[in-house]
Amino acid sequence: MPLPEKQLIRRIRLLTRRWKSVGRSGLGIPHAPSRPQSSPIRKGIGDDCAVLRIPPGHEALVTTDFSLEGTHFRRQWHPPESVGHRCLARGLSDIAAMGGEPLAIFLSLALPPGLPQSWVDKFFTGLLALAGEFVANLAGGDIAESPNGVLADITLVGSAPRGTAILRSGAKPGDKVYVTGSLGGSASVLSSLLSGAAKKIRPRDHPAHFFPTPRIAVGRYLRTKKLASAMIDVSDGLSTDLHHICEESRVGARIHADRVPRAEQVSLDLALNGGEDYELLFTAPQSKQIPRRIAGVPITNIGETTSGRKIVLVKDGSRTVLPARGWEHFKH
Repeated sequence: MPLPEKQLIRRIRLLTRRWKSVGRSGLGIPHAPSRPQSSPIRKGIGDDCAVLRIPPGHEALVTTDFSLEGTHFRRQWHPPESVGHRCLARGLSDIAAMGGEPLAIFLSLALPPGLPQSWVDKFFTGLLALAGEFVANLAGGDIAESPNGVLADITLVGSAPRGTAILRSGAKPGDKVYVTGSLGGSASVLSSLLSGAAKKIRPRDHPAHFFPTPRIAVGRYLRTKKLASAMIDVSDGLSTDLHHICEESRVGARIHADRVPRAEQVSLDLALNGGEDYELLFTAPQSKQIPRRIAGVPITNIGETTSGRKIVLVKDGSRTVLPARGWEHFKH
């Protein structure tokens, strides 16, 4: 059973101090430390509100994401360290998609009464280790009792220099379309879990699903070099997230199937529609020279935007409309 609320908050404060600036090395997961920065938190856990310093000349970026037991994770499949890591990675990936820098984390956590305190401790181990990598501290939140399962609502506050945040709406016809890393790896693991292979899957062997890496450094590079015209993170699936860019930018797109970077032994369908890749999908004018790698991450040109509003997949010489078949709540 979790500790009573006041004791649990004190324990979270202690864990926060312990894991501050440690990074994922504390979990035995290799990583490249984020750029160091002074803490933006003037007052964190312990008051009714946190007090944050937004860097001079910057605008605040704010995002929030649910992690729900039974929807985003299952305790019998996902170790608590993975649940905490994935919970935070979702928000960090949103900040990366704007080219932003993470500043502070807020977590509202609802726990069922029968949950062991050891599970809670390990959840925070995963979350705070990832926070340490990106120099983003837990600044507050809420604790509640849940009648049915674990519910984690993460809020990330970040910043970007005024007027430089990369939006979904900046793509122009003729821009090239790029994606970072490879796609479909997380969805492939989920497919295996759903098929009953959980006992054969070791989380440390499948970081794309259990311990995804938010592309903060790539987003920062694209912003500082003024390369990307529009950007989004691939959380719901390439097909769906590309539709979001095209809708906001009022353009269409042509995607070449043979260029889509797939994880090992992953089908094209999973790469296009699987989701939870937490890679970055972005557009850039043809005049911009995009490196093949940014911060060690492969960058692949997979197509181009068009003046029409259709999104077309080119495969084996034929063209078909590419529907948005990724994740959408209340649709499945």
